This record gives sequence, structure tokens and C-alpha cells, in this order.
Amino acid sequence: MTVITVNSPKGRLSPEQRRTLAGTLTDAVLVPEVGRFAPAARVGFQVHFTEREPDMMAIGGRLLADAGPDADAMVIDVTVMDGDWRRDVRAEVIERVLAALADACGLPEPSPAWWVTFRVIDEGSWGSRGTVLSVLSLLDTGVFTEEKAEAVRTALGA
Repeated sequence: MTVITVNSPKGRLSPEQRRTLAGTLTDAVLVPEVGRFAPAARVGFQVHFTEREPDMMAIGGRLLADAGPDADAMVIDVTVMDGDWRRDVRAEVIERVLAALADACGLPEPSPAWWVTFRVIDEGSWGSRGTVLSVLSLLDTGVFTEEKAEAVRTALGA
């Protein structure tokens, strides 16, 4: 289970950009998480787009509404179940998220005012379907590569 929340100024992302990002942000996390592109795993991902009025966001100590039309700020929060999230895997996710945003926005590179946070929810602290979920129960579904499943088991001491 993964939730990606994109916080942006109102109107910053068009509906078409959000449609693109719904898929590309999902895959930006999915591939490093399970070890390959696995369309069946997409059902466990949600992308939420939150827009804020320019007077409800600030950068450099100034409201975006006062900073001018070129002011740009976004925060993308990636929340994942515990698993194989070594520093290099988290870095890959963050870089893939920023690249997907730049691509969707038609920019050659990500803006320095776009920030990505990466949060891992401890094993036993995520619930759905009336119960607590575990990434361990997902390892035998066939979406994880054998190497990735073993890395998750090792990371969780299972």
C-alpha cells in the first residue's frame, strides 16, 4: 500500500497533467518497491492531488500570491509500508518522482522548489479492509521479484 500526495498551488497542474501523474508517480514508486513494472500491483497505490490557494502557501518567507506569477512550490509526500527501503532505494524513488513531475510539467529538470518527503509506516501500523495489513502477506502474490521479496523479509527480520 502506497499513498502519494501532491500538494501544489491551485491551477498549477492541469487535469491532463494530473492524469499523466496518476500513472507515472505510481510507477515511480512501484518499480523500486517490487523490483519491476507490475501492473497488478497498481491497485495498492493511491495518488492524491491537493491544491491550495496561492495565499495558503509560502516560499522564502513570502506567500506565493505576493511572490509573483513565476513562483512555484510543490511538496510531494510518499508514504509506504515498511519493507526494503534502503537509502539507495529511497533515493531512486525520490529521483523518479521528481523526474515524473518535470516530464508532466514539460520542464527539462525539476524545480528546486519541489520537495519530496518519504515516509515509511512501521510494520503493523497500516490498516484496510477492517484489519491491520502487512507487506509480508503481499510477498507471495507474484508481483515482487524473488530478490525484492527476500530483501523485504531480510529488512523486516522475517
